[in-house]
Amino acid sequence: MAETEYDLKDGQVKNFLLHLDAERNASRHTIDSYRMDICGFAAMILKRNLYECTADWNAVTVGDARDYVVFLQSEGIARTSMNRKLSAMRSFFRYLERESKVKSNPFQDLTSPKKQKLLPKYMTVEEVGRLLDAPGSYWMEMVRKGSAKTPEGAAFSEARDRALLEVIYSGGLRISEAVGLNFQDLDLNGGVMKIRGKGKKERLAALGGPAVKALKKYLALRSGFSGDGTACAAVFINHTGGRLTARSFQRNFKEYLAEAGLPPDMTPHKLRHSFATHLLDAGADLRSVQALLGHENLSTTQIYTHISAERMKQIYNQAHPRA
Repeated sequence: MAETEYDLKDGQVKNFLLHLDAERNASRHTIDSYRMDICGFAAMILKRNLYECTADWNAVTVGDARDYVVFLQSEGIARTSMNRKLSAMRSFFRYLERESKVKSNPFQDLTSPKKQKLLPKYMTVEEVGRLLDAPGSYWMEMVRKGSAKTPEGAAFSEARDRALLEVIYSGGLRISEAVGLNFQDLDLNGGVMKIRGKGKKERLAALGGPAVKALKKYLALRSGFSGDGTACAAVFINHTGGRLTARSFQRNFKEYLAEAGLPPDMTPHKLRHSFATHLLDAGADLRSVQALLGHENLSTTQIYTHISAERMKQIYNQAHPRA
């Protein structure tokens, strides 16, 4: 990250962001989140715009920190988001304290709201199958109605999005990991791919037979949409030859949900949840699923065992004569 990339007047915040990038190897998404959270605190509590002026961080008190919690609660901020914001402020002041810029960390002993334990939503195997088939029927209908610009463009979009969905479900990927794939990350013969996950950590993920087949079909059409011939390292590209973005794909994803008759609140991330749940349902051990998902802590993966247990209870109650 270039030193001037974030045009902040406040040098302490800018130095902290540089520290996250250079010393903690944080992802761009993490750095952006920290920047927004710190600037949000400054705007709401200190009445300071860090893009136009600086803040006296040494003057921030425990009372200011508590006022921030009250403000977040009054705004109806979800507990997970609130905890993230407080964690960002705690880390920022810990850095300032270590650099001798402040005398104490006002957020250090502040109790974070307890996280609400929600089981992640997932799709059944049958629902995943319908979703994977949806790009084909959707783009066929677009061509029939004359809504697609060209049949060739529709065929490209159908093949690309089917391949992307197959890759996400096959490897349990986040959408950002999938659209971030480069050609050098794929081993179609070996059925594996190299993934760069959170914190720029790398792991290997599986490419099942259907995913490899879908990728080969897509790659056969890809060269016709690679722009001016300039080599693009991205596996998944848009119609102008640039890397496909997660946001762009998510617009199509909503259409595929409707085509498959699935709830509109489903997201590409639910395919990752489904991947984990289906593996555990089929007898995979928790440590293996943890490695495939790229979870640092086993406790993060264990939530999927609760999903499987709930499903087991549901099946038991439906099927057992004396349930």
